[in-house]
Amino acid sequence: MTLDVVARRAGVSLATASRALNGTARVRDELRDRVRAAADLLGYIPNAHAQALASSSSNTVGLICHDVGDPYFAAIADGVMRAAAEQDVLVMLASTFREPAREIEYVSILRAQRARAILLIGSGFQDRTWERALSAELDPYIRAGGRVAVVSRHRSVRADAVLPENRAGAAALARALLALGHRRFAVLSGPPNLTTVADRLAGFREGLAEAGIALAPECVVEGAFTRDGGYAAARELLTRPTRPTCVFGVTDVMAVGALAAFREAGIDVPTDISLAGFDDIPLVRELTPPLTTVALPLTAMGQHAISLALREPHGQRSRVLRVGGEVVLRASTAPPPADVPSEGKRREGDLR
Repeated sequence: MTLDVVARRAGVSLATASRALNGTARVRDELRDRVRAAADLLGYIPNAHAQALASSSSNTVGLICHDVGDPYFAAIADGVMRAAAEQDVLVMLASTFREPAREIEYVSILRAQRARAILLIGSGFQDRTWERALSAELDPYIRAGGRVAVVSRHRSVRADAVLPENRAGAAALARALLALGHRRFAVLSGPPNLTTVADRLAGFREGLAEAGIALAPECVVEGAFTRDGGYAAARELLTRPTRPTCVFGVTDVMAVGALAAFREAGIDVPTDISLAGFDDIPLVRELTPPLTTVALPLTAMGQHAISLALREPHGQRSRVLRVGGEVVLRASTAPPPADVPSEGKRREGDLR
């Protein structure tokens, strides 16, 4: 007897049946009673799947990302799948489309499916309610023998982790842009509750601060963590009274959208404005002009994540693998235009 049979009998989703029987997340009383009645009728033992999980009967790994259509996640997933193929492990891929609740639901489903390991490769959310709900799903899974690995910073998850050096990479990028002569910056930022956004923005501020430059709040434009989000944020930036000489998109995908917005507005990159991103997804090398960025070994990060999750002996202590980023200067950045006033001779209202 399997949980999905119970779920069908109760007329609920697999995730709802799992939560109802595990008591790890909120389920309406009416649904919980219906699931338990179905389990009793069918003779289902609620924790049978956990016992099977402990014996590692499944050879499936669940991979949860924000959006596999995003080249950043596609490259990491490629690394996961290449490494999984070498170990004859099947990978189940799920995109949350950046819906935090959906990520928790997918974890619940993978628990019910007796996945051997769960990989979370999207940025963590800085939200205590979400963090508690995620822990409520992951903690019993880990105690039952399940393996978990994450890519990027997740504050509440005690699991193996591959941590890109987002903060240090953004600071290094700021120093490189300062060395080109820029003093007026703007940042196209994603949702502030994502740890990746928080770390990259903080690192960029730190790099600028070393040169005595503060990034004012009005110089940070938030947008969705997508190409369209970068486009919209760049359009918003262009409505403001003054213009920076250099713009940092916190991801390459956002920078790609910004490049389209600047081109549409008749602004030349890098003659009129320099533009940089972060990640070094493959397509940015083919842009006109090619994009300056901070390169991360995305495919290798995926390979490291699944290797950490499936390592033997696994041990009780979590391992953390830190991955540095390398600043790659390309043709999208250049010294600022000659008519830009130097520091100390800024025009009234100039961005700082």
